[in-house]
Formats: sequence, structure tokens, C-alpha cells
Amino acid sequence: MSGINPQPSVQALGRVAVLMGGHSGEREISLASGRSCLDALRAVGVAADAFDPAQRPLAELAAYDRAFIALHGPGGEDGAIQGALQSLHIPYTGSGVLGSALGMDKLRSKQIWQALGLPTPDYRVIGEADDPRSALEALGLPIFVKPLGEGSSLGTARVNDAADLADAIAEARRYGGKALLERCIEGAEYTVGILAGETLPSIRIEVVSEFYDFEAKYRSDATRMHIPSGLNEREESALSALAQQAFAAIGASGWGRVDVMADAEGRFWLLEVNTIPGMTDHSLLPAAAQAAGIEMETLVWRILLTSWRHGEQQ
Repeated sequence: MSGINPQPSVQALGRVAVLMGGHSGEREISLASGRSCLDALRAVGVAADAFDPAQRPLAELAAYDRAFIALHGPGGEDGAIQGALQSLHIPYTGSGVLGSALGMDKLRSKQIWQALGLPTPDYRVIGEADDPRSALEALGLPIFVKPLGEGSSLGTARVNDAADLADAIAEARRYGGKALLERCIEGAEYTVGILAGETLPSIRIEVVSEFYDFEAKYRSDATRMHIPSGLNEREESALSALAQQAFAAIGASGWGRVDVMADAEGRFWLLEVNTIPGMTDHSLLPAAAQAAGIEMETLVWRILLTSWRHGEQQ
């Protein structure tokens, strides 16, 4: 297993709390991800326990040597739990406070990419007092409306008719504050997993719904993951490099996933970074890992090893 040298033993990693559940709208998905990771860790001999921050005080984490974070959404993926773990001096998996916070913030991640010259669809931000008509004129239809800081496509809608825009904005703003209006890129959707500095094979996502929404991600058996994605060697290399640039730009590290659209001319456009992707039986990153010859137990072990860099000597 690459990425950590020297590699610690199961005994050196100690007792592991698998953080799952939490308070966000992605609680049920997090529980499913957490259970998958917990089973995989135990299968390779790690002393791991489930830990739900919605049901136990964080002070009880002091009994553990490190944390495997399988929390999704606000409170788990936005830097909050990462900051708490750092205050408790508990090593944890994945991105740190900054990378997690920026990965969850769609606006600031796009601003950083734009500043670095990385391609991301044009957008506008709409608050309660803002008139969306100017944004609509600038971006055109169809348009995507998204919450600024939510995952799993919760509160996200594709708007094809201007008459539906107000309702879509209201729904997005239910998840907090302002809404992001984003130019729609018509074409194939791809995702690239990143594990300990390496990219996994890209996946082309095919859905029967208008876009890759919550239902398509976690429930629909009609969603198709195409691995290989159908890109040629040059395109695969370009997509991999773009994903690495986008991931590094926001300070993300350890493991994660970068979502990308390709337009009709084959140009790639960055959508978002997921610093704690789903790990369920419908999830993309485990599928990409399997295509690279990495089984679930090995994948979860390698994710656990990303915790070794937080405040420890390697």
C-alpha cells in the first residue's frame, strides 16, 4: 500500500472511532458509509468502534487513538469536526480544517479555481433581497440552483423554465443563506477519486433523471457507472491532472473526489470537491478503487493511513 512510509502496523494505529451519523441531512447516508467502513476496518484487524456525534459527546473521543471520519454534510465535512479533533489532539482521516471548509463551500472553491485559471461554470449568488432576473439574463437557461454549503445534491435543482426559478431558489436557501446559480454545462458527467496523492480511474456517470441528484446517487438502480469512462489516454490524463489541481487548490488532502462536466467540445469544467465521499454500495469512489484493483478492505485501510500524518511522526 503506497503513500505512507514507513507504514504503521494495526497495533500502532490503536483504537479507532468511526464517526458516522451526525446531525446533517445526509445522516442516513453517513450511517451507511460508516457501517461499510467499520466492517472493512474490522476485517483487517483494526480495533474500531462506531461513534455517532449526534448521540455521544465528543469528549468521549478521548478514549480513542484516532478517528476515521465518515460524516457527510455540515458538521462533519465542513471543518467543524476536524477542528474539534485537532483541539482534542486526535489524528483523523482526510482533509484538515481549511480543506474541508473550502470543499464544502461551493462559492469559495469556485473563486479559488477562477483565481488560478481553472475552468468552472459561470455563476451568480442570490440572497433574499436579490433579484435573480439579472443572473438569469447572464447565465441563460437551463440553469442549476444549489445551496452554497450542502452535499449529496440536497436542495439542488435544474431549472429549465424561468417560471420555476423562484421556487428552486427558495428550496436551495432552506439549507442556509444564499443560493448559487450556475450555468448548465450540457454533456457527460465525470468523477475522479483521489487517494493518498494518486488519482483513481475516472467514472462517467449516466442517469435517467435530469441530473445526478440524491435519488440517482443513493437509491436508483438505473444509475450507470461507466468504468472505463470512455476517454482516450490523452483525455484521461488531462482530467486526472485537472482533478489533482482542483483538489490541491482548496487545500484538500488524503482522499476525496472531484466532480467534473464535459461540454460538447470535450472541455472539462469543475463542479465541486467532495472531501468525504460516500462509501455505500451505490458510491463512486469504492467503484473507482475496485477498477484499479483496490478492494474495499484495502481502500478503507489506505484511507485510515491518511490519519497518520496528523500530528504524528512517520
